[in-house]
Amino acid sequence: MERFGPCLLLLLACMSTHGSRPTRDQSVRLAGGKLSSEGRVEVFHAGQWGTVCDDGWGLAEAMVVCRHLGYQGAREAVNGGVYGQGSGPIWLDDLDCNGTESSLSSCRFKGWGVTDCSHNEDAGVICERDKSFNNTRRFPLDHSAGLSESLGQLFDSRRGCDLTIAVRSPGGVPGEDRVCAHSLVLSLYPESPFYSAALRSRNLSMEVSQDCRPYVTKFLRYLYTRQIDLSVASARCLHRLASDFGIERLKEGSGRLFAWMLPLDPSFHTQVSLYGYAVRTRDPTLQETCLRYLAWNCHGLMASPAWANLTRDALQALLSRSDLVVPDEAFVLRGLERWAQAQRERAGGDDIAALLEAIRFPMLSPEELYDLRFTSALYAAHGALLRDGALDGFQFNLLPFAKLKRHMEARRDQYRPRIYTAQPWSLYVNSTQTTWQNYRHQHYYQPGVRKNFQTPVLNSAVFRTESISWDTDIFLTKHDCQNRGLRCDLLPAAWLRSNSNLDRYRSSIHHGNKIVLSCEGDYVFHVQDFKDNLVQIAANVSASLAYPCYTDHFFYRFVVSPEYVL
Repeated sequence: MERFGPCLLLLLACMSTHGSRPTRDQSVRLAGGKLSSEGRVEVFHAGQWGTVCDDGWGLAEAMVVCRHLGYQGAREAVNGGVYGQGSGPIWLDDLDCNGTESSLSSCRFKGWGVTDCSHNEDAGVICERDKSFNNTRRFPLDHSAGLSESLGQLFDSRRGCDLTIAVRSPGGVPGEDRVCAHSLVLSLYPESPFYSAALRSRNLSMEVSQDCRPYVTKFLRYLYTRQIDLSVASARCLHRLASDFGIERLKEGSGRLFAWMLPLDPSFHTQVSLYGYAVRTRDPTLQETCLRYLAWNCHGLMASPAWANLTRDALQALLSRSDLVVPDEAFVLRGLERWAQAQRERAGGDDIAALLEAIRFPMLSPEELYDLRFTSALYAAHGALLRDGALDGFQFNLLPFAKLKRHMEARRDQYRPRIYTAQPWSLYVNSTQTTWQNYRHQHYYQPGVRKNFQTPVLNSAVFRTESISWDTDIFLTKHDCQNRGLRCDLLPAAWLRSNSNLDRYRSSIHHGNKIVLSCEGDYVFHVQDFKDNLVQIAANVSASLAYPCYTDHFFYRFVVSPEYVL
């Protein structure tokens, strides 16, 4: 076959599930962790076990270790002797891996035993177990928009090809696969490297990691039909292929499927790792998918092992959000203090100062503001910032809105509540208190849960003695909804309405109330605003590509979120 122009070499850095069988002099083990999939990295060399320095230690190096040990990949590269200090020599220092090597000794490094490190810099890893990849369900993705299935038949037929794509795996399966393709079809993707390759060359060469190799044909067929069946197992490779080749719609679609992985890991290592992956691949959709889950489940995240190892940038992105589901703002500040203490030398004073700017001091009570100088672990180093924040908080709590609003616009988010669940701002309804399950499985229905609770008009000392009463209801049938004079096109539905006269506050105070759904109380999978006092929840919310709930038992939390109208 005639060739036109140079051959295009495309490197796809997908993660691999299989590593080389280790030889004795390159054996790797993990020590000091609570699980077999985490710990301090130790390498056997010259008849002795030794450790690895964390200088230059990152996710690519951790990937090599985890793949070498037979895991799906690496969730996190852990620095600074987190898993205790090892003994013996420090065999490797200043490692520089690309993530596809079969062993650490195949990466660039100073030389065996050449180091300026001590054992308090021993590197560690958290490897990715395959629990999240056991879901075999298929999710069809259709971007065909009128493209004929005939193009898919053309790809399958292997007829009329004027382009050959050779697929190789360095260090993996020997030889190569050859895929028949058509330059005219590939030229339909001007945003992709395939476009210039199709115009300039008759032959292409692709290097893919071993675990992604089975998905290359599916990926190339998508370029013809713009249709593909995704699975949790295939999502990572297809996302990486789409990311590297600029196929944006496939990248977005496969990224959404990552949401199915997020609830499966109560340790939060998967969620944090996927967010880091999304940042590296510059995928804003996937970044939002991960960040929103972390925000909605911030209470669990702050109590998890992953919290202390969250990067400064990830924490900044999280603290800037208003959709954190947390007991109150004091809880957020305490979480920041714990994170700062765990960082030791890794986070500088400027980093902590920038993160403190994201704390919404006006949302703290006067009592909490007064206690800051006595209770905050950050006061000694950042007393000026905390005093300024406390001053803002005292002013919000004590001054009338007419005086405040001239200066509030410049720092609008500081005066906006997050989704606070502590008393008196929320009401939690256990699904076992409703008859929804009886209705679904035994075909009868009794009236659902009707409750009421009270909140202040605003979380300010000015309004501490002025309260609002709220009525709540959960509707499971259209008939019950109609009894309230409402129309429910989707069920279940939740209703939250003030039975107090709010007219005199409406010009200055807005109540952006929320319904928060948690799956058996374990994790939040859905948050929605009330519209005209009603929230209608799609019947397939737990089966969609949003965060799934694998059971019909989900609980409701009504949250009142008052804020000044600016």
